Amino acid sequence: MRVPFGSPVLDAAVRLFAPFILLFATYVVGHGHYSPGGGFQGGVLLAAALILIRLVHGTEEPWGLRRESSLALAGTGLVLYMAIGFLGAAFGGPFLDYGALPLPLEPPQVRAVGTFGIELGVGMTVMGVMVFLCDALMGWEEKG
Repeated sequence: MRVPFGSPVLDAAVRLFAPFILLFATYVVGHGHYSPGGGFQGGVLLAAALILIRLVHGTEEPWGLRRESSLALAGTGLVLYMAIGFLGAAFGGPFLDYGALPLPLEPPQVRAVGTFGIELGVGMTVMGVMVFLCDALMGWEEKG
């Protein structure tokens, strides 16, 4: 399904709703350490917005994640998650102890920064994997 699926009505609906979905997804990721939500939920919302755009406009649309980009994004998120976890362990705390991170901030602020980094890594990983799974299930593999 490389060709666009949409119609003028679907195109207008996607142009209207996709920015709000993306904005809400970034809010969910950004406030995941203060309120319900976080990286997983925000990553799924980000992936849903990209998949919605790709369903209506096709895969030839100039922006969006290609298969290689989605795997790279998932790997980068995983590396970020592991780096924060091991960095805390390297500085004397257990794995994923954000308080042990060597940052010039107060301990509550260090924990908030560490938690945000973890949520960001989880969101990137989930978004990349969900887009990759959609490509695999829909048969949108890159040929050529």
